[in-house]
Amino acid sequence: MTTFVLIPGAACGSWHWHLLEAELRARGRAVVSVDLPCEDDAAGLEEYADAVVAATAGRGRLMLVAHSFAGFTAPLVCARVPVEVLVLVAAMVPLPGEAPDEWWAATGHPDAQVRRAGRAAQWAGDGTGAEGVPEAAVPGSAADPFFQDLPPELAAEAVVRWRRQSETPAARPWPMQTWPDVATRFLLCRQDRLFPAPFLRAVAAERLGVVPDEMAGGHFPMLSRPVELADRLERYGATTAG
Repeated sequence: MTTFVLIPGAACGSWHWHLLEAELRARGRAVVSVDLPCEDDAAGLEEYADAVVAATAGRGRLMLVAHSFAGFTAPLVCARVPVEVLVLVAAMVPLPGEAPDEWWAATGHPDAQVRRAGRAAQWAGDGTGAEGVPEAAVPGSAADPFFQDLPPELAAEAVVRWRRQSETPAARPWPMQTWPDVATRFLLCRQDRLFPAPFLRAVAAERLGVVPDEMAGGHFPMLSRPVELADRLERYGATTAG
């Protein structure tokens, strides 16, 4: 049986996958939802990959599902354990030697203000940042780059579920020399405010040479559309196996 390995993005944890995990388990699927050491200032991308490898020990067929910042981590895992398919969900795609901090300018991300709003929201949620609550941390606000399409109660919980994200992995170059030799699928979300659809179409084409698949929703489809996302993941698994 394929094991769906859910790898969170920056400042996130297994909670951010809980609706998708429940949906997949209800279908009889094996699921591993990984918590990365994002609060540990000694941990970089290699240590993030260590956490994924440890969580999947003893399992056979693996589908890695990497969200957002996990696009830097998941390929490292593919180089260390057999992976059948890598699914990038609204994810960053690195180049050899590129640090995550450099990725934004290198890809021509169109809106530094959105990036700053995202970091402000995370800092407010994890309690390490700032005084007061920025507009970006108000679910559904005009500045919310993450949870604008969630029901209000779920969005409010998502905001307070942020973890502290160390800056350590963002400062270190991506250590791989090339993209791993593994079937790779890219899925973007058409209403994503953090990574707008036209931007990610260009990133996927330029860095992976693929035309991404698309679905409705914002940056967290695992919370806003878990059933549709589960459907797509199952199809990716069936297509790869075929």
